[in-house]
Amino acid sequence: MSRSLITRFYLVRHGPTHAKTMIGWSDLEADLSDQGTLDRLSAYLPKAAVMISSDLRRAVATADCLQGPNHMRLAHDPNLRELHFGAWEGQSHAMVDSHSPKELRAFWEEAGDVAPPLGESWNKMHARVTQSLRQLAQGHQGHDIIIVAHFGAILGMVQYALSCSVQTVFAHKIDNLSATVISFNQEKWSLEQINLCP
Repeated sequence: MSRSLITRFYLVRHGPTHAKTMIGWSDLEADLSDQGTLDRLSAYLPKAAVMISSDLRRAVATADCLQGPNHMRLAHDPNLRELHFGAWEGQSHAMVDSHSPKELRAFWEEAGDVAPPLGESWNKMHARVTQSLRQLAQGHQGHDIIIVAHFGAILGMVQYALSCSVQTVFAHKIDNLSATVISFNQEKWSLEQINLCP
């Protein structure tokens, strides 16, 4: 397979929010004061690539910091948002455990179709994120694509590339301002690098 037919995705997790609670669709700002890390990450990313982010401020601002003169920026995509924690948004695990221990345990230990009250399940998040991933692969075949997104969204894309279970992908770590690389060669998806922290 020629290199020109490989579509490579650089999945970047946004800068830290320092929140200690469940933050999904809450639109918090990112701390982007670590210029050294941003510079190293920018140097690692391809210089001429398509760039897209979720529409949440922490992802948009991180993409703004990383965008180079030769990056083609696409419109922000709400399908690349973090998992929506619904009624649990803004609460710590301890807080949720104090009033909904069975529901919280099921959400993590039986992840899939279990959803927080007024929120979304892992499978629903996975479906919207991977829909955007496939559309990008089809629309920008053979290009490098930088996606600035969130912990859950990136894990969902890794799960898709590996064709693995939710519990298997939960074993992986995705740090803020890290890069994870997956690729598509018109026949199969592959994981090339996970959680690289330049």
